[in-house]
Parts: sequence; C-alpha cells; structure tokens
Amino acid sequence: MRKILFVCHGNICRSVMAEYICKQLRPDLYCESRACSYEEQGNDIYPPAKRCLDKHGIRYQRHHAKRITIKDYEDFDEIYIMDRSNMSLISRIVDDVQHKIHYLAAEEIDDPWYTGDFDGVYRQLYEAIENL
Repeated sequence: MRKILFVCHGNICRSVMAEYICKQLRPDLYCESRACSYEEQGNDIYPPAKRCLDKHGIRYQRHHAKRITIKDYEDFDEIYIMDRSNMSLISRIVDDVQHKIHYLAAEEIDDPWYTGDFDGVYRQLYEAIENL
C-alpha cells in the first residue's frame, strides 16, 4: 500500500482535510498529515475546516497537529505539499534527495485560514486526491 503524507503550514486546515478526504475517497492508500511549522503543534482541526468536512460527509477524528520530521520523510513514499511557501519551509527540514516531495495540485491550493474559502479548498483537494 502506498504511504502518502500531506503537508501544509500548520496541519489544521489543508493537509488534515486532505488526509480525511483521502481516507474516505482512496482506501487503497495509507495517509497521514503534517505541518511544516510548529505554530499549531498539538491543535485540533480548525473549526471552519471541521464544518466543511461535516458539510461534505467526510468523517474525521480528534487531531493533534504535528510537524514533519526526517523520520516521516523516510517512512512515507510520497509527500504532497500545498504551495510554494510549504516547499520553502519543508526544504529547511528535509533534503529531498529521493524526490518524494510534490505539489498536490497543478495550481497552488490557497490557505483557507487566510481566504476563508473552505469549500473552494475542499473542491481542490478532492479533485487532486481523485487524481493521485
């Protein structure tokens, strides 16, 4: 089974939404999510992200945001990030010598923490995960 890791800035919106969308949409994949910062370490899914997942019938559990580690890089087959800022931050944590780190979608996935567009991000994530 392919092991997929989704990474965004804080692991409370995009990456965790991607994790739970993937678990429901693609049971053939093993997936988890992480942050590329410590800012939200230990925090649960951001409430508007939970409401969006609820609205679309995506099941989730209590979450504890975590930052990506070198061990995560070694353990996962593919790592998907959301935007250029994530790429910049993750490159300070791991050296992608195995070329595991990729953008999840052809276009950057906006951070709904700033835009408030959780439904738009949900659609982007869903489509990208369908195409993995």
